Amino acid sequence: MIVHKMLAEGLDYCLVEYEEYKDYSSLAIKLLDRVYGVGGVCLIVVKYNPLEMICYLNNGERIPNSSTAIRCFSKFCFEKGLGKNNQLEIMTLDGIVKSEMISSKPFMCNVSLGKPIFNNSMIRVSDELDCFGRRILIDNHYFTIYSLYLSDIETIIFVDDFYNIEIYAKKISEYGLFSKRTNVGFVKIINNEKIELKVYDKNLGFVKSLASTAGASVIVAQKLKLTKTCVKVLLDTSYLKVEITKKGIVNVMGEACSVFVCDFKEEN
Repeated sequence: MIVHKMLAEGLDYCLVEYEEYKDYSSLAIKLLDRVYGVGGVCLIVVKYNPLEMICYLNNGERIPNSSTAIRCFSKFCFEKGLGKNNQLEIMTLDGIVKSEMISSKPFMCNVSLGKPIFNNSMIRVSDELDCFGRRILIDNHYFTIYSLYLSDIETIIFVDDFYNIEIYAKKISEYGLFSKRTNVGFVKIINNEKIELKVYDKNLGFVKSLASTAGASVIVAQKLKLTKTCVKVLLDTSYLKVEITKKGIVNVMGEACSVFVCDFKEEN
């Protein structure tokens, strides 16, 4: 099986082309293992006619979408000449995602994450209290949270610095309010065009980047009039550019690259 190892904002992915009747859940567990497999945070399966992205975590769980994996998927597809006018429409379990290639060397693309959703049913909160600006208590410490849905359940918290976020991140992500857990973005405002972001992924723990969390952080900051609608989001090793259009659609622009291609023997 030909496997493409790819990278976007410090997150590594394994990409394969779709084969019928294959158990991709079991394959993800084997392939993404960092000792006995190729290693990675997510398996991306490319299915054609129509173009579809299928994603599995390293525990074999299928996830509806991955906003960062979309860029790796897009790079692969554009290099195969599948894009029309440098654009792709990609099916996911979350619906159609649009991707536009900005440059090929280095590869950069703009991914449309759609419009944010603020109702409690989408973020899997059972009560009717507003979760945009809600206060929660964890270990005798109050946090003001701003939660929404943007490709995934996202919760944004503003901080003056990133001291002690490791203590609270997992507890916030697994807070009883969220029946399906939440990604958590800790945001430091630098100015109205630039923010710094630390991301806790509900499945992976702290990661270098997550496009949906970056998009959510700008949505919240802009709604609170802390930033403009076009913002540079600084990450651990790179950055993303997030823009909110006049129609309220969130676009995230960033890079993706190929690391290597290998032939993986499944029996191993």
